[in-house]
Amino acid sequence: MPLGQLLRGDPSKNSKLYLAIGGLSLVKAIAIRKDRERFRRELLDAGLFIGVGLALRQYSQLKAEKQAELEQQVPDWAVNIATSEPAKQRVRTMAQQRLSSQPEPEPTLRERARAMLSM
Repeated sequence: MPLGQLLRGDPSKNSKLYLAIGGLSLVKAIAIRKDRERFRRELLDAGLFIGVGLALRQYSQLKAEKQAELEQQVPDWAVNIATSEPAKQRVRTMAQQRLSSQPEPEPTLRERARAMLSM
């Protein structure tokens, strides 16, 4: 699996998945310990999955710390503007425009001026 694809989504959930698969591989390796070759393969698989799971868990923690650090650096007035109702409405409108199959007509100068003043 490419590294970029591995890090997408929620790494903490992915880490739990990899740790669970690694645990199952470890249990399977213990169950077949009499067959030396299969035991080694399962043990190697278990080690790889557990290693990736632990690395993803650390990445998840680092990502959360960095996000909290960045959020602390953003001024309160910027957060208030970004979370205001007009800003949310603009994001919804833009998303609908991009997802719709028919392009919406461009707003008139009067509509743009009203939108700017409504902020």
